[in-house]
Amino acid sequence: MKKKIFVLDCTLRDGGFALEDAIINGDKTKVFDRTTILNFIKQIKRSKIEFIEIGAIEISDYNKKKFSIYKNLQEISKLIPKNKSSKQMYAALYRGPDTPSKDIPKWNPSYCKYIRVIIRYSEMKKSLEFCRMLSEKGYDVFVQPMVTSRYSLPELKTLIKECNNFSAYALYIVDSYGLMNSKDVLKLFKIFDDGLNKKIKIGFHGHNNLNLAFSNAISIIEQNSNRSVIIDSSIMGMGQGAGNVQTELLISLLNIKKKYNFNCILNACEIIEEYLQNNLWGYSVKNLIPAINNTAYKFSSFLRKKHNLTYSEINQILTKMPEKYRNRYTEKNASKTIKYLKKKN
Repeated sequence: MKKKIFVLDCTLRDGGFALEDAIINGDKTKVFDRTTILNFIKQIKRSKIEFIEIGAIEISDYNKKKFSIYKNLQEISKLIPKNKSSKQMYAALYRGPDTPSKDIPKWNPSYCKYIRVIIRYSEMKKSLEFCRMLSEKGYDVFVQPMVTSRYSLPELKTLIKECNNFSAYALYIVDSYGLMNSKDVLKLFKIFDDGLNKKIKIGFHGHNNLNLAFSNAISIIEQNSNRSVIIDSSIMGMGQGAGNVQTELLISLLNIKKKYNFNCILNACEIIEEYLQNNLWGYSVKNLIPAINNTAYKFSSFLRKKHNLTYSEINQILTKMPEKYRNRYTEKNASKTIKYLKKKN
């Protein structure tokens, strides 16, 4: 099997999550409107990037379209261009395994064919059963285990076994905290490459807390393997926390044979540049500290904004944070940690 490199632009989805975080945190920001979303999809479509993630699906009582979050598969699928190319694929992401099977229709050509599912570590079995159900309904499923570095070898082998059993389209290395280096990434790549059926692709979704997302992506691209890979990226790195691999950087690297229309990528940059305000994403010391402490990035944001702590104070708290809280960000857990440390000292 000949190795192929695919690019998946996740700007609308991960960028939408970043806008949602900003609003929740009380930051003022421009949000997505339908015209902007359709114009963005048009530019990425013309760029000839292989996969376009058009948003997320989540059960909610609120209208979250301004964050590219939709209530069901039928609704999000309306964004797929009617004149789409057969070589270009449109993806949607389920934020978790919460949607009942009866509410998800069997696939037909009017729906997104490619479905990405966030695997919750605390609900791995339920998440994988959800993936299997989607596969049985005719969708091509991307399995996305958040904070993949958290998984033990037996747990990784369980992921691999289940992906093989229901013929997943791709299994991902997800560096949710942006704490991995090339050695870490390639170790996981080898485990996946050795265990997965040949047709299953390996994906990489990196975050830039240590400014290593792009170099980690290159490490996977250059890996000596016949396995086809998918690299997630977003325009100008737009995404939660420190953001992602920048699409424009990745395309400039891969565009040796002029496969992609780089001018359309630049047009997409013009659209996203309007959201570059208030430092909503990108490398920062605030995002570095949780990465080096193997901790969810939102703890640092909360401690900085709500408690006005110095970087040094945040680092001391995250260094000593009880293990049970590290991967479960809530304001309550952050406050509990502060109280716990004050009592201990």
